[in-house]
Amino acid sequence: MKKIIVLALLFLTVSFDSQKDSAFDVGEWFKFRIHYGLVTAGYATLEVKEAVRNNKKVYHAIGHGYTTGMSKWFFKVEDTYESYFDKGTGKPYQYVRKIDEGGYTKNQEGFFNQGKNTILVKDYKKKTEKTFSTSENIQDIVSTFYYLRNHPTIDKLKVGESISIDMFFDDESTIFKLKFIGREDVKTKFGTIPCMIFRPLVQSGRVFKEQESLTVWISDDDNKLPVRIKASLAVGSLKADLESFKGLAHPFTIKVKK
Repeated sequence: MKKIIVLALLFLTVSFDSQKDSAFDVGEWFKFRIHYGLVTAGYATLEVKEAVRNNKKVYHAIGHGYTTGMSKWFFKVEDTYESYFDKGTGKPYQYVRKIDEGGYTKNQEGFFNQGKNTILVKDYKKKTEKTFSTSENIQDIVSTFYYLRNHPTIDKLKVGESISIDMFFDDESTIFKLKFIGREDVKTKFGTIPCMIFRPLVQSGRVFKEQESLTVWISDDDNKLPVRIKASLAVGSLKADLESFKGLAHPFTIKVKK
């Protein structure tokens, strides 16, 4: 299942919150089980820690994805994505990308200069350094997730409306859009969870085709935690379900406890 974990990590970048209090804090951790039918293909985790950048405390988010079982034998994936971003503005200072996908590897770090609107990308595999111009409010793939969780207008969206942000990925900037589809109660291992439904769209030619059939269910509470992800395939569908979590900043809303 090529790029299963990369897809899952990108899917996870569609979580939001409209409250003044942050939707997350240091100590938050959750895990997704990625599966095709009854077969578990892999897992993805996201965790928030604390670090220091520019002599100030910042959030350090770490995403880790990996295949397991038979999927690991067919196509091994071991990916790590990290981001260091400001606690107040949500703007990133640095990202880390270390991936191994069936032998395809990448080892990069990006250093944002928010004052000059540039990013220095160090490629340790190719032993190169390049500086790219960016927009004023650029995000990396992981900081996107947390930035949008605190977006002030998410609960004001009408069905069919979307939010757009600039995201830096694979040495270039792209427009990342989140389209609001509606609301639905989702049955999970934890019980029935009220959810908001979104569809992520990116520019054609990027990781996904622009109209790729992806759907994401987000808890309709102050956490705005991703609960379920579904990607329609030529045959069947790939799904990712929330497996476990801890350290949430707010109570997790469950309508019917199992």
